[in-house]
Amino acid sequence: MFSGIVEEAAKVVNLERDKGNLHITMECSFADQLKIDQSVCHNGVCLTVVKVDKSKKHFTVTAIQETLEKSNLGLLQLGDKVNLERSMRIDSLLDGHMVQGHVDQTAVCTEVKEADGSWYFTFEYNPSKEDYITVEKGSISVNGVSLTVVNSKDKSFQVAIIPFTYDITNFHQFKVGTVVNLEFDIIGKYVAKIVRQQLGK
Repeated sequence: MFSGIVEEAAKVVNLERDKGNLHITMECSFADQLKIDQSVCHNGVCLTVVKVDKSKKHFTVTAIQETLEKSNLGLLQLGDKVNLERSMRIDSLLDGHMVQGHVDQTAVCTEVKEADGSWYFTFEYNPSKEDYITVEKGSISVNGVSLTVVNSKDKSFQVAIIPFTYDITNFHQFKVGTVVNLEFDIIGKYVAKIVRQQLGK
């Protein structure tokens, strides 16, 4: 379980295909603190650490074909930045919202607008997939970042990004056409499922 509070945007230093899998190696300031089998959130995707090189501050995770098809990790290139978050501690504060690290679908950035020191990003997604929707002022995870939905529409929404978030995450690399990972609020998904069952849909 994660909170959507990104610790670092790490640089991709190696990509290795192995049949349907992709081994992703990143350079990260806290790589020397990681352990084999540890779960880390990558652009909102929960992956297991399979290798650590403490001397180089590198670590490697493996994404299977299903993950590559459902998320933007299959689009990674050398030098790209990936938002990282280690798992929540049971005794820590929940500063964001409950993020599972299970991507629901991808979305496309359709607008980037600067607003007097902050930024508004607009994303378009497919609302027909499992009837996922965004709720005004509700929570959503975009590339693993816990954010508040604004200007929610049938198939698009906006988020407002402050300078700190812009700098510390890979949001500063986003442009029109950038593909991002979405995880909708788990509480909202449970409510939507219960309502559909009650309505017989």
